[in-house]
Amino acid sequence: MEQENVSSLQRYSVITKKNPREIVMLRGNGCAWRRCRFCDYHLDASSNEAANFALNKQVLSRITGIYHRLEVINSGSFPELDADTQRLIEEVCLRRGIFVLHCECHWIHREKTAAIRTHFQEKGITVRMKTGVETFDPLFRECYLDKGIDTDDPAEIARYFDEACLLQGIPGQTKESMERDICIGLAHFERVCVNIMTKNSCRIQPDPGVIRIFREELYPKYKDHPRLDLLLQNTDFGVGGNKDA
Repeated sequence: MEQENVSSLQRYSVITKKNPREIVMLRGNGCAWRRCRFCDYHLDASSNEAANFALNKQVLSRITGIYHRLEVINSGSFPELDADTQRLIEEVCLRRGIFVLHCECHWIHREKTAAIRTHFQEKGITVRMKTGVETFDPLFRECYLDKGIDTDDPAEIARYFDEACLLQGIPGQTKESMERDICIGLAHFERVCVNIMTKNSCRIQPDPGVIRIFREELYPKYKDHPRLDLLLQNTDFGVGGNKDA
């Protein structure tokens, strides 16, 4: 992801299958962790809060409330959005009849999730908090991916988060390890999103052989599961791709 091209990214979409909702990709000041060895998503960021708010205001103006559900993602965590954007999200939810808000946080912000839930709940909006776990194998996750989650217990992660993202299609994974992660995720979380890794600027790259195993052996088995979102491309939700592509 090239930083100079972030303004040309597609930032609004409507998801019509499996938990229908609108989704927006906003811009904040960047991920505070910024150490994951597989991720360059943090490049979609700016330290100019006024410019971020101007961009986010334009994106949020497209919300219609068609499904009364909104997912807000950004290159980091919800608390890393500027205060004006956070207030505008609340205003848009109230104006458009959004009663469920899906948003994301890194593990390092877990202690802030309760306050976010309470704040929106007082307005009649239920928050569903998502986090990137990537895998429930703690050794692989922390020594190889450097994810920054200091617990080995999926139940502990689920104390703070309702939904989990998994990353699959990377070197070292097997059919068994990927399926184990999916099953653990479904056992502990309301929803699970499986992202198949897409080539980016990081040193860790997708493994075509592992992706082939997923496509042939796991995708057919799980593609219709109502609590699973399977993203074969990281733009499958309709955001993140170039507008002109």
